[in-house]
Amino acid sequence: MSTNEMDERLNRALAAYLRQQVQAPATAVTDFLASIIEDARRLGLTEVMADLERMHVAGGRLNAFVTKLIEDTSADRGQNESFEDFHRRLRHDLRTPLNAIIGYSEMLIEDMEGQSEAPLRADLAKLKESADFLLGQIDAMVALAQTQEKPLERADGLARHVGLVADTLRTVRPLQPGAVAAREQQSRILVVDDNASNRDVLARRLTREGHEVVTAENGGIALGLFDTSEFDLILLDLIMPEIGGYEVLQRLKASERTRHIPVIIISALDELDSVIRCIEAGAEDYLPKPFDPILLRTRIESSLEKKWLRDREKQLFIELDREKRKSEALLLNILPHSIANRMRAGEVAIADTVAEVTILFCDLVGFTALSGRLSAEQTVDFLGKIFTAFDSLAAEAGVEKIKTIGDAYMAAAGIPEPQDDHAFRIASLAPRMLQAVRDVSRATGLDLQARIGIHSGPIVAGVIGTHKFVYDLWGDSVNTASRMESHSLTGRIHVSDATRRALAGRFRFEPRGPIEVKGKGLMETYFLVED
Repeated sequence: MSTNEMDERLNRALAAYLRQQVQAPATAVTDFLASIIEDARRLGLTEVMADLERMHVAGGRLNAFVTKLIEDTSADRGQNESFEDFHRRLRHDLRTPLNAIIGYSEMLIEDMEGQSEAPLRADLAKLKESADFLLGQIDAMVALAQTQEKPLERADGLARHVGLVADTLRTVRPLQPGAVAAREQQSRILVVDDNASNRDVLARRLTREGHEVVTAENGGIALGLFDTSEFDLILLDLIMPEIGGYEVLQRLKASERTRHIPVIIISALDELDSVIRCIEAGAEDYLPKPFDPILLRTRIESSLEKKWLRDREKQLFIELDREKRKSEALLLNILPHSIANRMRAGEVAIADTVAEVTILFCDLVGFTALSGRLSAEQTVDFLGKIFTAFDSLAAEAGVEKIKTIGDAYMAAAGIPEPQDDHAFRIASLAPRMLQAVRDVSRATGLDLQARIGIHSGPIVAGVIGTHKFVYDLWGDSVNTASRMESHSLTGRIHVSDATRRALAGRFRFEPRGPIEVKGKGLMETYFLVED
């Protein structure tokens, strides 16, 4: 960009900046006036109302003139009027209502000087301060007009404004002709407009920029397309027959399936109410017709980028949820559900004393010798078949698997939640486990049997470890149940007298005879008879 082009760009930017700087204090002036008049009426200060009303009329003229200035700086310029004369007149036209406001506010402030209570004095002082600031902005704007042919850096009274605007322009570099931002993926855009020419122009432009474009001539057709098609962005006209653009927007944002699709409104209707209502209804942006092609392209790219980021975020949440479910499933394979919930809730030391549970140990008889004849893969596969069957049977019976120890399997009922029928659950499970071993042995052709030991009594249950943690049971009852298994016979279910009594005659038993239990001496035991 040449030096002249840079100066011209700086001139335009500085002029726009100063015009906006005029609008802000002008708005503040009228806002203060409105507040002061409202307070004066509320307080019944009728003696100041006439002056305030005159200031209000002057404020209305000031804001109307400033608004016109912001919208079109050359609107009132005479045909033969020079640029400098125009801005000199502009200064006069702006200062006339402003001087009236300043004059009346000064008089009112002076009148209140001798009063002990003057509720409006502070607001009138703020009003005058805003008006004085506005005078300075008007002078700066006119000074700019008088230095159009001079280097801006030398314009008296503009150094601060020039520096601020120039710094901004250095940061916001001008667009290069024909520059199009590269997209990272293909996009599909729906253009909805009842004007065929508008649809054609937009479709051609967007296709040339690498988008896939679908068009619809009214809202009804557009809504119907979503039954079979997916879109990344919608360009939507407002004024259309049958179903208008605003209703289409509302329907899209009301549907869970389409609410995430960004919608850019492109309409000849440029009133502020329409813009606000569309943005409130969920539109991503609003562009008035005729639109600037470069601006439209930028808005489209920005909207698509945000949609792709939202899509990635949504996919990330899905993946995180999937991983969370995997982790929870793994945790529940290790711990009972209620224990896992207690750990997730922050409970660190989990240890419970349970008054009455029934414990089962099952050992595969002869498996050590058998595994010596099998490969590692065959050994693991064989154990996997048996223990998987045990797991399924335990789950059906409502019994908690505790762990496997080599070729032994341990389970318990009555934990972690109490179960009044804990002995019955284990006694019902045991024969089915023996049958499962016989079924797997017959299916694999391998000769294998099992023996089972059962005992009922108090235990301590809890979680040990922080890494590779495990839910386990401790106490004499665990040792006794293990002793029942080791003294059982192949293919039999060996139970203690405590378990037999807990079953209360619901099963048939054969006397096994007393066995020595460490710390308890001789204990009468029985074989549970399979039906």
